Amino acid sequence: MANITKKQKQVFDFINSYISENGISPTIEEIRKKLKLRAVSTIHEHINTLKEKGYLSKSDNSARSISPSRQIKSVIEIPIVGRIAAGQPIEAIENREDTISLVNPNIKSSQGHYALRVIGESMIDEGIFNGDIVVIKKQSVAENGQTVVAIIDDNEATLKKLYKEKTRFRLEPRNQNMLPFFRKEVEVRGVVVQVIRNISTEEEKKPQKKTKHGFRTIDLFAGVGGIRIGFENAGFKTVFANDFEPQCKETYDLNFKDSKLVVEDIRKIGIDDLPNFDFLLGGFPCQPFSIAGYRQGFNDKKNRGNLFFDIVRIIDARKPEGFLLENVKNLKSHDKGNTFKTIEEMLKTLGYHVKTKVLNSMEYGNVPQNRERVYIVGFKNKDYYEKFRFPEPAKLTTKITDLLEKNVPEKYYYNGKPLFKKLQGNIKEEGKVYQWRRQYVRENKSGVCPTLTANMGTGGHNVPIIKDKRGIRKLTPLECARIQGFPADYKLPHGIADSALYKQFGNSVTVTVVESVAKQMMKAMNS
Repeated sequence: MANITKKQKQVFDFINSYISENGISPTIEEIRKKLKLRAVSTIHEHINTLKEKGYLSKSDNSARSISPSRQIKSVIEIPIVGRIAAGQPIEAIENREDTISLVNPNIKSSQGHYALRVIGESMIDEGIFNGDIVVIKKQSVAENGQTVVAIIDDNEATLKKLYKEKTRFRLEPRNQNMLPFFRKEVEVRGVVVQVIRNISTEEEKKPQKKTKHGFRTIDLFAGVGGIRIGFENAGFKTVFANDFEPQCKETYDLNFKDSKLVVEDIRKIGIDDLPNFDFLLGGFPCQPFSIAGYRQGFNDKKNRGNLFFDIVRIIDARKPEGFLLENVKNLKSHDKGNTFKTIEEMLKTLGYHVKTKVLNSMEYGNVPQNRERVYIVGFKNKDYYEKFRFPEPAKLTTKITDLLEKNVPEKYYYNGKPLFKKLQGNIKEEGKVYQWRRQYVRENKSGVCPTLTANMGTGGHNVPIIKDKRGIRKLTPLECARIQGFPADYKLPHGIADSALYKQFGNSVTVTVVESVAKQMMKAMNS
């Protein structure tokens, strides 16, 4: 049986006693008043956790449909004896200050166990955050790689991964911004057997409003951070980022100092793995809905279309203030509109007010790219929803020639290569963009770049072609980034193949379009 926290047990006990006395279950509001909490979202979070762990069931969406699924048995009270540093070591503190209630089949007794409150962020990549509680099994030895309570340097305590080397111990954090440290002697006081996620009491006392850093966002299907840049430029704060592609991490982490990219299948990310956040952002996989992806949609053989349901899973569990989702224009017409209708209905069923619009990058982002994408914006607050307006079209003033590199390596030129003769007779003007379509050259009459795609440079979908003073060449990865609206100081890592970089920016969003939408969202919430 999964463990529960002391607060979750209080919720469960109140529901049980209320049903015994009244014959019906309490409403969310009655639970909130009983526990003296001001944030309804916190009650929802506790109830959703109890549902996930099998203690509660909810038969429908009515106000009094909560019922216990089973009784809580074998509750163990573990003493919280102090604090532990997940950062720089602190003086060991051993004063019993509270207890935590656990239901865990692997912990038979409170004997031999204790709990500590975590201070610091050195273990965040291990899923241990500032304010969490770790349950420790008392023991004086540990295996390599276990997370331990270690006493070092005259009674200073720290929480780290422990590794025994030839003549020393390595205490290793799980935070890419922090370095390990080494000691010849380490006293092990126990190993971590459980992590209890913290729900801040300060956040329970007030609604989820803007912090000094702005509304908090999680960046799902993050790629190389295009949506993140757009939202941070509008005043939002990123607290978590995830993508499945390992090569994206090198590009992503090179450009962001905090909230580095977590590379993991989103289907394996648990609700408790996510920090508190206000808005969910996600350009969920578009290949199954695009023309290039053969429009397989929810029936995509690689299950990419079904990843939308993980967005639903997270929104349903956490009930954020809102979300922004992005996908290809063809999502609206897929399966005669039924796919998009299903998506809208599911989001509305979760309690959100939804607006959608197709935006073209050359009309809403001031970048010379013909790229149509559907944007789905949702708010839990109806007032925000009613105030929100998608941005108005803006005049395109940026030209392709404004975004080109000055010193381009020879490898990008077709001069002297087999394809050159076929291109030479058809590509004559500088400042225009062309495409090689297997057997012929197509000129983009509008003077803008065609839609950049994930499969640029492979098969028949070659990178767009231009002519400059040195000859005929393909666009470089950096130029593709600029055409996607990435800022001038955005960096590309060395050592990654061009094909991977083309894929990253073909998969990305147009940053300037996202930024304009994000600013409208912020405006709606602050007006």
